[in-house]
Amino acid sequence: MVEDLVVTDYEKVDCKQALVIVGFPSIGLVSSIATNFIVRTLGLKRVAGISSPDFPPYAMVQEGFPMPPVRIYGGDRLCDENGENCEHLIVITAEFMPKMEMHHPMSRLILEWCNENEVDTIVTMEGIASNDVEAGSIWGVGSTKEMREKMEKYGIQPLEEGMVRGLSGIMLYEAASRGMNVLTLLGPARMDMPDARGAARLMEKVAKMLPELDLDPEPLIKEADELEKRMKSAMESTNISSDTSHLYR
Repeated sequence: MVEDLVVTDYEKVDCKQALVIVGFPSIGLVSSIATNFIVRTLGLKRVAGISSPDFPPYAMVQEGFPMPPVRIYGGDRLCDENGENCEHLIVITAEFMPKMEMHHPMSRLILEWCNENEVDTIVTMEGIASNDVEAGSIWGVGSTKEMREKMEKYGIQPLEEGMVRGLSGIMLYEAASRGMNVLTLLGPARMDMPDARGAARLMEKVAKMLPELDLDPEPLIKEADELEKRMKSAMESTNISSDTSHLYR
């Protein structure tokens, strides 16, 4: 239930007109790899955390500070080609996928938090199972006309027919009904391993929205290795397999 989800604020930030990037584990862990990479590369600071009795029982410790499994980071950014300053970039990330019954409450909580903080755009990322990451296209789905126009601007292939599962799918149709801007990026990724190359393909599109992001694939590969270790540790605490292939069955 939504009331079981608790948002703990660490620092008050002005999120008006901000871009929010959401990354929970998906195929190849591409979304979690990408969001962790953004947080580290841009030096984003901890803003808030989301906790629930239904989350795995562990704390993420960074710089000696303990946080719940779902974290919210923020920082100033340059958001367009003209170098004009936007208020904030927000990243919501985790190394685990909430239980199925938590998907709707979590999606609504994120949308409500963004709405209350006057966020402008939400971007989510998902992996699509593929054995050939380099050959696959990056697809997108937008909740509003504005998001669909942005897809054309950034060279993102529109998904005309298909299915978007999980938190991203729920956020898309909930946002459409509320008139909120949500863009979901779908990229090819391997199912059997943390796929840094798949994450890099998605990040090529995200980097167009974040001109200050220096996209170097080597740190992404390192991030994938570190994320795999953290996920294994988290899953061992709950006796859950770290294999991500079950996420979209």
